[in-house]
Amino acid sequence: MNLSIGIVGLPNVGKSTLFNALLKKQQALVANYPFATIEPNVGVVAVPDPRLTKLAEITQAEEKMTDLPPIKPAVVNFVDIAGLVKGASEGAGLGNKFLSHIREVSVIAHVVRAFEDSSIVREGSVGVREDYETVRTELALSDLSSIANIKNKIAKTHSKNEIDLLQRIEDYLNRGEKFEFSNLSKEDSEFLKGFNFISLKPEIIVLNVAEDQYTKENIIKIQEKFARLLTPERPASLASESVAGRSDGGQVVISAKIEAELASLTEEEQKEYLKDLGLTSSGLERLIQKAYTELGLISFLTAGVKEVRAWTIKKGSTTLIAAGEIHTDFMKKFIKAEVVHYQDFIEFEGWKGAREHGKEKLEGRDYIVQDGDVIEFKIGT
Repeated sequence: MNLSIGIVGLPNVGKSTLFNALLKKQQALVANYPFATIEPNVGVVAVPDPRLTKLAEITQAEEKMTDLPPIKPAVVNFVDIAGLVKGASEGAGLGNKFLSHIREVSVIAHVVRAFEDSSIVREGSVGVREDYETVRTELALSDLSSIANIKNKIAKTHSKNEIDLLQRIEDYLNRGEKFEFSNLSKEDSEFLKGFNFISLKPEIIVLNVAEDQYTKENIIKIQEKFARLLTPERPASLASESVAGRSDGGQVVISAKIEAELASLTEEEQKEYLKDLGLTSSGLERLIQKAYTELGLISFLTAGVKEVRAWTIKKGSTTLIAAGEIHTDFMKKFIKAEVVHYQDFIEFEGWKGAREHGKEKLEGRDYIVQDGDVIEFKIGT
C-alpha cells in the first residue's frame, strides 16, 4: 500500500527544514532498502516499528543464522508541496501546479508556524489561526473551481443524486462549514473519492514550535491550546475517526530544527537527545503514527530467513487482502494462513515454539488481520 503525506503550508513556516530532515532519513534508509527512482520532491521514510528488530533476532536464533535476516520496514512517501500563498487557487505564486500535487496524496500534513523568530520573514503569515485559515481557504477555493467544471461535464451522464451531492459539498465549502460523511452510502463515498477533492482529504495539523518549547510538558499544553483555537471551525475530512473529542485536536507538535538535528545523529544518540527532552519518539515518528490512525491503517508482519518485513493494510482487511499486498498471485492461489500474534511469537521464541504451545492458528481467507499479526501464507501452485 502506497501511503503518501503531502506537506503544505505558507512560505517560511518550516516545511523545507522538515523536509530536509526527511531526506536525511531517506539517505540512511536507502542503504538497506531497494527503491525505484524517486522524484526530488519526495522523501521516503521508514515507518518506526521496533517489533521488526525483535522478530529478526528471534528468527536468527531459531534458524541458527550467522547474521540477522534483512529487515524491511513499511515506508511512507512525504511529498514536499511548495509554499502556498493567498490567491494560489487563482494562480498566485506557483498556484495550481502545486495544488495538483496535493490531490494525489493520501493525507495532508498542514504545517503551521507556532514559533517567533524576527529573523524569518512572515511571508503571508499573521498568526496560527489566520495562517491555517488562509491555506484551508485556498484548498476550498480550488475544490469549488473543480466542482463547477465537474458538474458541467457530467450533467447529462450522471444521476441526479450524484449531481445533488456535488451541490451539497459546494454549498458547504461556500459557507466554510463542515461536511458530514457519516450518513453517505458506500457508493456516494466512492463517487466523491474519485475526484480527490483537496479540502476533504484527511488532515493533520503540524504545529512547528521553537526549540526551547519542545518538551513533553509543553507539547501537551500546546496541543490543548491550539485544539481549542483551531478545531471548532475545522473543515471535515474523510478520516474514519472524528476530530471532535480528541485531546490533540488532530495535531502533532514538532520542532523542525530539532528534527533536522536528530536526522544527522545515530540511533543511540537520537534516543539520548529525545530522553533529555522527556520524549520517547521524534516528531516525525509521531506524524507517521498519526497518519496511520487518520487513515485507519495497521501493519502485519512476516518473518523468515529471507527477510523480516512489515506490510501496510487497511484496518479490517482479511487474510486474502493481506496476501494480495505481498503479491497479487497470492490471492488467486491462497490456501490458508498461519497466524501467530506478535506477543506470542516473542514469548515462545518463534514459529516452532508458538506451534508447540498451541499459539499458531490456521486461518482461512476471511480472517480479519490484527495489527502485529505474524503471518505465513500457504499458497498453491
